[in-house]
Amino acid sequence: MTHLPHPDHQPEFYQSIPAKRFFAWVFDTCVILMLSLIVVLLTAFVGAFVWPLLYLVVGFVYRVATIAGGSATWGMRFVGIELRDAYGARLNGGQALAHTAGYTVSMALPILQVISILMMLTGSRAQGLTDAVLGTVALNRRAYA
Repeated sequence: MTHLPHPDHQPEFYQSIPAKRFFAWVFDTCVILMLSLIVVLLTAFVGAFVWPLLYLVVGFVYRVATIAGGSATWGMRFVGIELRDAYGARLNGGQALAHTAGYTVSMALPILQVISILMMLTGSRAQGLTDAVLGTVALNRRAYA
């Protein structure tokens, strides 16, 4: 990961990342909930009968689309963070798909989510389990003039 900012030399890129990821997750959860409710309304409430599946699919599509489109979900953008690959580049569609799939598996298996959270809280780059596997990292966005 030599292409990414080093946490000892440029700690500002990693400052408050776990807290920001949590607030981004809350924001994204609210957006996904609202989008899912809209889908239920558009399906004349038929979607309510398959709510868990509907919520999962809407959330998956939302995360892949927003990460592929700007390397961050709307929640991540709101709190000022973005995902970068091991070379410091924004995530592309395939990487967004892989990152979202890893997140989904972690959420489905609570022990993996606990491990991921512990990794974010204790690691120098605040990487979760999916980030460590894929070589991605969440960074504070640079301030642009």
